Amino acid sequence: WCAATGQSKEAAEKWIDGAEDTFSLTVENFCKWVKEYLDGKGPDHRLVFLVDEVGQFIGGDTHLMLNLQTIAEDLGTQCQGRAWIVVTSQEDIDAVLGEMRATKAHDFSKIQGRFKTRLSLSSANVDEVIQERLLAKKGGPDGPIAADLGILFQEKGDILKHQLTFSNVGMTFKNYRDAEDFVRNYPFAPYQFQLVQRIFEAIRKAGATGLHLSRGERSILDAFQSAGKLVGDCEVNVLVPLYNFYPSIESFLDTAVKRTIDQAADNASLQPFDINLLQVLFLIRYVDEIKGNVDNLVTLCLNEIDADRLALRRKIEESLQRLEKETLISRNGDNYFFLTNEERDINREIKNVELSSNEEADLLGGIIFGDVIKGQPKHRFSENQMDFPYNRLCDLYPVGRKTEGHLVVSIITPLADDYEMYKDERCILDSSAEGGQVLIRLDDNAMLGREIRSLLKTDKYLRTQDDGTLPPSTKRIHRDLAEENRERRTRLTLLLSEMLVEASYFVAGGRLEVKASAPMACLDEAMDYLITNTFTKMSYIKKLNENPQKEIQAILRSNDIGQQTLALTLEEGNPQAIEELRSYITLATKATHPIVLYDMIERFAQRPYGWPADEILILLARLLILQEIQLVTDGAPIPLDRVYENVTKSAKQRKITVLRRKTTDPAAIQKARNLGKQLFAVMGPDGEDALFAFLQKKLQGWQDNLGHYKTLADTGNYPGTDQIADGLSLTKALLACDESGKLIERFNERSKELLDFGDEYTDLEHFYEHQRPTWDKLRTACDRFKLNSLELGHDINAGPALKRMQEILSAPSPYGIIKEAEALITTVEGVNRQLVCSRRTAA
Repeated sequence: WCAATGQSKEAAEKWIDGAEDTFSLTVENFCKWVKEYLDGKGPDHRLVFLVDEVGQFIGGDTHLMLNLQTIAEDLGTQCQGRAWIVVTSQEDIDAVLGEMRATKAHDFSKIQGRFKTRLSLSSANVDEVIQERLLAKKGGPDGPIAADLGILFQEKGDILKHQLTFSNVGMTFKNYRDAEDFVRNYPFAPYQFQLVQRIFEAIRKAGATGLHLSRGERSILDAFQSAGKLVGDCEVNVLVPLYNFYPSIESFLDTAVKRTIDQAADNASLQPFDINLLQVLFLIRYVDEIKGNVDNLVTLCLNEIDADRLALRRKIEESLQRLEKETLISRNGDNYFFLTNEERDINREIKNVELSSNEEADLLGGIIFGDVIKGQPKHRFSENQMDFPYNRLCDLYPVGRKTEGHLVVSIITPLADDYEMYKDERCILDSSAEGGQVLIRLDDNAMLGREIRSLLKTDKYLRTQDDGTLPPSTKRIHRDLAEENRERRTRLTLLLSEMLVEASYFVAGGRLEVKASAPMACLDEAMDYLITNTFTKMSYIKKLNENPQKEIQAILRSNDIGQQTLALTLEEGNPQAIEELRSYITLATKATHPIVLYDMIERFAQRPYGWPADEILILLARLLILQEIQLVTDGAPIPLDRVYENVTKSAKQRKITVLRRKTTDPAAIQKARNLGKQLFAVMGPDGEDALFAFLQKKLQGWQDNLGHYKTLADTGNYPGTDQIADGLSLTKALLACDESGKLIERFNERSKELLDFGDEYTDLEHFYEHQRPTWDKLRTACDRFKLNSLELGHDINAGPALKRMQEILSAPSPYGIIKEAEALITTVEGVNRQLVCSRRTAA
């Protein structure tokens, strides 16, 4: 510097020390210097400034972005397009800057919009880079190595396509298209270019590497280079397994993750392959597109083109069991997962949760009858659409609330304590218990017990650990466990659906080969068979009424017994059913067993009948109208107009007793009707009850009238006192019969007395209703004629007439001769008047 400027050393040092104070670094100066530089190089010279990761430098500072914009615009203005600025940044700016406020994000997007030229540089074609830089074969695509590989693909291409298969994946993983593709990619499989990139992205986002792992070509290139070196000395038949990629990211891993795998390597209970498998499970732990099931793990661990997949599968399954036993991995259905230290601790606690056998049965029963059978507590019989409630058992534990029905569906699962004892013989025997039931024996399934216990233990653990003070990482693990449990229950529902279709069905003492292919249809088929073969008298109800309540009311209002009798002979009347009901009432009455209506309905609702309650009430109403039974509550018969409101309420049904009435001989009824016609001049109605009411009414009418006549006779000195007394005694004795049969019987027994009194009653009624005024007149006339009785007695006309009047008054039954009174009174009255006049003249 001193030689170039001619300054002394002291002056040069002073100038350098004060350069910051004297040097003016501005955008304008910078652009001016760039232009001077370009002018010195000639008009064809170009200059490009490359700035890497400028996005992280600028961050959310819009002022820095404006400065960059100013530099770019001034360079364009002064240098006329000969100077360019190219900057790089993460494509997902939110991943670099985090969430920005809306106003700042708006400003940021406006500034970005001013840069018209944007180059999208991604890792989508990382396979091309790797093929060119790592996998180019010596001699080129036409060289001997490429030729040998082409021959190898022709020999084993079909094997390879079968070997490299995946199941339950969220994207299509590539396979070798042809020999040329095989040569370009060997010893790697095409899917690995996609998968490794997904692994890098997923591990970065999950934080397992502290975000230091790049997802671009550099890290991926290094990963493929490292994995390829591990098979560099192997034969041409080799393939690179996925665990070969683990060393390339090992140095980036968080200590907790790395320590888990390192400690597993020191575990004497594990084998070297177990560690490789654990590394594979870690690599795919956060990749949503691929699941850790055994099929996929076999593909990921293939290390030879023609490796034995079956042998490798067994090896992996054994390894998974050892890893799961050490709580290094967890299982959710068919999928296995790598566990971090915290996840291991939580899973260890979950494993230690204790369960009882009834908890397993409760959960199984809930899933089977709730999720698979859709919670149906009743079965609708296909023949007549009747609903039959049934009780549900799972491993002999009741499921849900007990129903009023006596049908049972019992499911025996592999988790039952004595499952091994349920051979066909025992199942057949148990299915015949309690009149017959449906017993379903599920086939053994190792997955069922494991999934049920995992679901129960996890759920039980999460319920006891619901603490708001837990750290975020623990809460995340708990959320993941809860989501796994939801998936597990869904899998269990599907598994149990399949098991129910494939299960063995035993019904009413026999094995049933079901034909249905869906669980609900299988159960329906078994229930139909059970009902058909155990409800042997259900067919007695030939026809169900569409509106049974309306039918009950119509029957109770009917007064045509003949019509009801005819109805019972028709199919609509269900004659077999009513005869069965009639027989039961008769036998119970003979055995002096009280028949409570509620109990009777329950009896005929169960096997072997299965009749609906409303249909039983219809039959009962018909028997009631036919006067074969009587309904009694609180010791008194229920009036017909109140029967419906009593029998249709279950609370009142418990207080109603059904009595069989003693049937009166139809001849006796007819005899009583004829006798009644003679007595009352009208024929009584047909039917015991109606005739009973008719006779009671007529006899009560007699009694009321006779009572009135007795009062008159006692106070007015009227005739018929003895007849009235006899009539009252007779009617009282008959009305004391409160049962129709007894009244009709006694009515017929005393027919002679009734007929005799009937005539007397007619005379009494005629006298007291019509002749009583004449009697009073006759008695008054006799009293008036007493003063002249001596003279009148000697009169040729008046004497006999007066004597006849006195005979009428003293006659015990004067009813037939009272009609003479008027003429007799007139005769005596004429003579008596003459006597009175002659006495007045003499005086």
